[in-house]
Amino acid sequence: MIKQLQNAIDKAHSIVFFSGAGMSTASGIPDFRSATGLYKNVYRAEEMLSHTFFENDPELFYEFYKEKMIYPDAKPNYAHEFIAKLQEKKDVSVVTQNIDGLHQAAGSKKVYELHGSILRNYCTRCHKFFDLDYIIKSDGVPYCDKCGAIVKPDVVLYEEGLDEQTISDAIRAIASCDLLVVCGTSLVVYPAASFIRYFPGDTLAIINRDATGYDSECDIVIHDDLVKTFKQLTI
Repeated sequence: MIKQLQNAIDKAHSIVFFSGAGMSTASGIPDFRSATGLYKNVYRAEEMLSHTFFENDPELFYEFYKEKMIYPDAKPNYAHEFIAKLQEKKDVSVVTQNIDGLHQAAGSKKVYELHGSILRNYCTRCHKFFDLDYIIKSDGVPYCDKCGAIVKPDVVLYEEGLDEQTISDAIRAIASCDLLVVCGTSLVVYPAASFIRYFPGDTLAIINRDATGYDSECDIVIHDDLVKTFKQLTI
């Protein structure tokens, strides 16, 4: 399967990498749904990451968010770097469910962040921008230094919809590429997972540690560690 993936990358004119939490586990960021993931080991995790919880108990929301969702020391791993380097030679886009910003940190330019980013934070009233450092250094709930309102991470919480422009850009990229590589996602989070239905191209590949419900629809299926897999490929 590695040889097939290499051949597909070599001949492709336009490639989209669709990444999930498994892309960043080698960078020290836990995933969500594996046996050691956040949702298996933290009681009420999905509730605490909801818009309602943010509105009703911002103190506890931020206590949880800062402890479990922010990894300021995380660095891009080989998989992130491979994609960024490939982008220098081919038409490569990234559609990601991740909020860690590691694709951009590795050097990728065309990145569509379906669920937002921890690196961007905005005042809920005046919309002033705040970086991640401001959130980390705040004592408890971060408040806007201009108008005093609560600052909210630019991440999509449960009960919130995805950004329409990001959806449009991501679907356009997927619909126009001839190779789609799904990386490190179980494809159970909707509507993001449904976007691969827009792919009409030549080769659909998936690299994921565990089996997914889409495996039977893929031309190339690799159940292995992402970093190990990418290290077997050449640019």
